[in-house]
Order: sequence, then structure tokens, then C-alpha cells
Amino acid sequence: MTQTILHIDASARHTGSTTRSLSAKTVAKLSGDVIYRDLTDALPQINETWVNANFTPAGDRTPAQKKALTLSDDLIGEIMAADVLVIGVPVYNFGVPAALKAWIDLIARAGVTFAYTENGPKGLLTGKRAVIVLATGGTEVGSEIDFASGYLRHIMGFIGITDVEIIAADRTMADAEEALAKANAQIDALAA
Repeated sequence: MTQTILHIDASARHTGSTTRSLSAKTVAKLSGDVIYRDLTDALPQINETWVNANFTPAGDRTPAQKKALTLSDDLIGEIMAADVLVIGVPVYNFGVPAALKAWIDLIARAGVTFAYTENGPKGLLTGKRAVIVLATGGTEVGSEIDFASGYLRHIMGFIGITDVEIIAADRTMADAEEALAKANAQIDALAA
């Protein structure tokens, strides 16, 4: 059976982007039907209208509230349709790009992608896998100043995706050749 891959690129750069190149190689390695989402196509920030619509029970939403959630519903639909998420993430100023944070805000919805329980939040999008492809200029992935990889692993788990792999091309400004070789070796070792 062919798997469906949701390929997300968060780099502001289209040309010369390490994460775009490595995430494309990852998608090719995993092989499957691909849904592609480029986050540089400016996702909106959530606002009061969106928040009010989100917390209004579905059956009570006005047409304007339903419209406010349309993009969020579409983004969540892409995740639900996927078996694997491949997310290309450059680390900007020690964290994730604002475009990726906007995507996270739009897809983290109580009652849709996670539920509150007596034991805390429970992710609802189980049975999926995520491969996070990170590139950094100077930050070592997993170090105390890496605020991206742990955050993304947590967000994936928060929505129910606990099978998360990190592919890191870190510290590219120190030794790009070594960083890319390490990341390419990780991609080559991925199980389809």
C-alpha cells in the first residue's frame, strides 16, 4: 500500500535552502503520494475572530466563524490524510520560523487534534510518523540553546504523533560539508 506524505517547507529561502533540499531528498527516500505545503505562502496569525470561532461548538458556529476556520480545517485535513509528515525547518534565532509557528497555531485545536482529559492533553492524530529536517547555522541540535527540535517533538506528541525522527544539518556555518554529510547519511538510513 502506498503511503501519503505531507511535505512541509518552512524556509523563507527558495533558492539555496538546505532544509528544502534535504526535505525533498527525505520525501523521495520515503516514497509515496505527496501533499505539499509551502509555509512561505503567508499563513495568517490567529486572531480574536479565529479564537472565538474555535471555541464555539461546531453546531453553533455562524457562517463567518466557519469561514474563519476554513484554512485551519484544510491544514488539519492534510495531516489527517497523511501517514508521514516531513517538515523542513531552518532554525532562525534559536527557534522555528514564524511561518511554522503560525501553522502550529492553526492546527493545534482542542477537540480536533488534541483533547483535554483528566490526565492532561491527549493527541488525537495517532498512528502517524514525523520526520523533522532541521538546519542550523551555529546551533548544535540537542544543545541547551536549541529551542526548535525539542519544541517540534513536543508539538508532534501533543497532537498524537509520537514516532518522530530528527534529521539534523546543524552548525552549517562551522562546517557545512560535515553537517550535510551527516544529514544525508541520516536520510539514507531512513526506513521507508
